[in-house]
Amino acid sequence: MDEQLRHQRDTSLGQLAALIERGRAIRDTRSVDATRDWQRDCAAAVNQLSGGSKAHWLSRAYSGAFLVRAADGGVVVQADSTEIVDRILDVLAQGAASLSRMDEVEAASTTAAPRPRRFDFVHEAELRPVLEQAFDDSHHALERGEPGLALILSAGVIEAVITDALQGCQPRTADGGSIADLSFEARINAAERERLIRSGCARLPAQARTYRELTDADGQLRSGVTVSERDARITSQVLHVVMRDLNPGR
Repeated sequence: MDEQLRHQRDTSLGQLAALIERGRAIRDTRSVDATRDWQRDCAAAVNQLSGGSKAHWLSRAYSGAFLVRAADGGVVVQADSTEIVDRILDVLAQGAASLSRMDEVEAASTTAAPRPRRFDFVHEAELRPVLEQAFDDSHHALERGEPGLALILSAGVIEAVITDALQGCQPRTADGGSIADLSFEARINAAERERLIRSGCARLPAQARTYRELTDADGQLRSGVTVSERDARITSQVLHVVMRDLNPGR
């Protein structure tokens, strides 16, 4: 691990340790104002550690700390304040443990096979590691039996790589606007029209085409929304087809 990354890791560990210490004190005092301020600082720390991604495991764990599950399986946004503090403390401890293992992971990676570089064809270099992570997270979500998350992640990657390709060839919309003005469906049509991709997206399920509407403001699957494993797998298959279209040499 290089010196800068180690410094960032150690800084984050110190921040988490301080938040954990504050949380333990707050649990005993039960101050409403102090708890609210602490939760706000915890949310900011989690957001930073998860790279702003609501789909990141740490963000999902933090959001889940505020929820209790009813006896009939329904999710109720209600939990005892002391229990919420304990749950957040557990999330912070998980984050600290993950950061502490970074040296072990790096050591293991020196002898392991190199990570695949599936998105080298993407023009925006900063986007490549984000797409790699989302690609892996989608696969793992399917394995865990979370087809909704898997579909949302796969569809998001499809939109991102198509948008990147369109920006690379810089076509204009019919009314002279920019690619950013187009819906996901319109971006697919534009990419097909520019012959960047073929017709593989015709297989995309309806939910994948409107994947942004499936989540709430916290990035969680909306209550009552169900996604089938079949649709999630088809979306993943379409993603592979689009990647081959955009990078024929892979």
